[in-house]
Amino acid sequence: MTQPVISDYGFLSDARSGALVGIDGSIDWWCPHRFDGASVFGRLLDPSGGHFRLAPVGAGGPGYRVERAYRPDTLVLRTVHHTPHGSVAVTDALAAEIGARAHDLGKNSPAVLIRVVEGLSGRVRMALDFAPRPEYGLLTPYLHEQPGGGVLAGAGPVVLVLRAGDLPLRAGEDRVTHEFEVSAGQVVGMDVAFGQTYGTPPVRLDPLAALAETTRAWEAFRQSHGYSGRYPKLVRHSATVLGGLTYARSGAVAAALTSSLPEQIGGDRNYDYRYSWLRDFSLTMRALWVAACPDEASRLFAWAARSIGRIGDEPVPILFGLEGERDLSEHHCDHLRGYRDSRPVRVGNDAWKQRQLDVPGEVISAVWRLRDYLGTTFEGELREMVLGLTEQVARTWHLPDRGIWETREEERHYVSSKVSCWLAMDRAVGLADQLGERADPRRWAGVRDEIRAAVLRDGWNDRIGAFTDSFGSAELDASVLTLPVARFLPATDPRMRSTIAMVERELGTDDGLVRRWTTDPAGFLMCSFWLVECLVMAGEPRRAEELFERVVGRANDVGLFSEQIDLSTGAQLGNMPQALSHIGLINAAWRLTEPNSF
Repeated sequence: MTQPVISDYGFLSDARSGALVGIDGSIDWWCPHRFDGASVFGRLLDPSGGHFRLAPVGAGGPGYRVERAYRPDTLVLRTVHHTPHGSVAVTDALAAEIGARAHDLGKNSPAVLIRVVEGLSGRVRMALDFAPRPEYGLLTPYLHEQPGGGVLAGAGPVVLVLRAGDLPLRAGEDRVTHEFEVSAGQVVGMDVAFGQTYGTPPVRLDPLAALAETTRAWEAFRQSHGYSGRYPKLVRHSATVLGGLTYARSGAVAAALTSSLPEQIGGDRNYDYRYSWLRDFSLTMRALWVAACPDEASRLFAWAARSIGRIGDEPVPILFGLEGERDLSEHHCDHLRGYRDSRPVRVGNDAWKQRQLDVPGEVISAVWRLRDYLGTTFEGELREMVLGLTEQVARTWHLPDRGIWETREEERHYVSSKVSCWLAMDRAVGLADQLGERADPRRWAGVRDEIRAAVLRDGWNDRIGAFTDSFGSAELDASVLTLPVARFLPATDPRMRSTIAMVERELGTDDGLVRRWTTDPAGFLMCSFWLVECLVMAGEPRRAEELFERVVGRANDVGLFSEQIDLSTGAQLGNMPQALSHIGLINAAWRLTEPNSF
């Protein structure tokens, strides 16, 4: 099997875990225990990493074509295979708990993968190839045929049960293969249920009933989240993707479904993004407020406060596990070849150890944004979090850090980090009335003004006429586009107008993509959406709209974005789907709707 390109994958979710299904019908990524758990299907990162393929025999030959789409307002994916002999549809989903609706979706997901085959015309011969490889491909399970049909695959801590209705499945040595014919009007339901060897056993579901229930659950989720701005179809879909990346049990939003999809094919910038980043907190909350509803806010804030714990002198980690785990120490899976030989494959992310000065600003900004919803007086852990973060910024803003792009080089005084420190102090001043007697708005305002003066003095390079990546530098960095978004400087300020023009000229491309820095080999989608916002705020809505429409045209056929776009081939790169890219789309669409919002 030839591995699909990144943009050929569709995304399934049960708000506990997620799966990627290729346009070729192969499910190549599924970590059923939770998003950041070990994979049972991992062909995404190695040809022998495990998969579950379901497609017509001879798929890819003459006369064969595929079309696919999500059922509206869901993450239920329907793929239609057209062959010379007829057409067949395969509908894929991760099952919702029976009766789950709206915000209950995902809290008790049964961890069952559903695949339903429906004959549309003619007679099509289908091929099934089920080859699970638990623990990121380290384990090859024993296979056992089950009384009443189906095959159990067990190895280490994992049990999987494949059922396919009346199909006479037979256990091979290391996989299940089977061919069967489907005629027009015929329906075959199958499922793969996950269980734990020494814990919860696999659940048995009726695939057809479970598919209908899952569709209703996603529809109810979307109906509880309204949006009245421009580009409603795009925004609603991106909001659904964010819902699919939310770990419902805690409310944390995973930055992406996958680990180690490369920023450059054959390169080594391959990181594990299956965790929740505090840096994205304010942007995520803004997108949820725009495209969804603020009901998720309380749980997300509670997760952040509990994850951070009491704040002392140590820097607050930039990311946590989905249930608040702090130690996410990184290791390499040397047995895996990586996506198209892009090594290393990483599990864990050592960025949790870095000093990232922008974290408090993102969190406090999110609190400030939803202050009216959260109440007149913050209580308990939320109040302690805001006070602790504010005081930490007051003590440490003058230190260097690793910057928004989490460089693994030496620390520097990054401009975007300092602006986020300013943001933390400015918003804390605005929240002082809700923080009790320990609030010190006069002192905080003094620190805020000191930070602002330092950025305007040391972050501006008069020779090139732009704010640069770090104090005293002459290097451009697209992260300075966040200055107007944070309300640090208006986009109409002559210094920002000059900076925006420089970023467009030096980091932009003819088709609207924006690189992070001059040597970046790919366009970073979030940077392009920041540029859209800056153009709106600078009074150029027509140019902003044209740019937005070019960038959203980079989504794949089912509306998904990864992190970056290859400048030479136009291919999507990086982990998939990427929450930050969909967040950027939502926020840019709202900026085009309400230029003076936020």
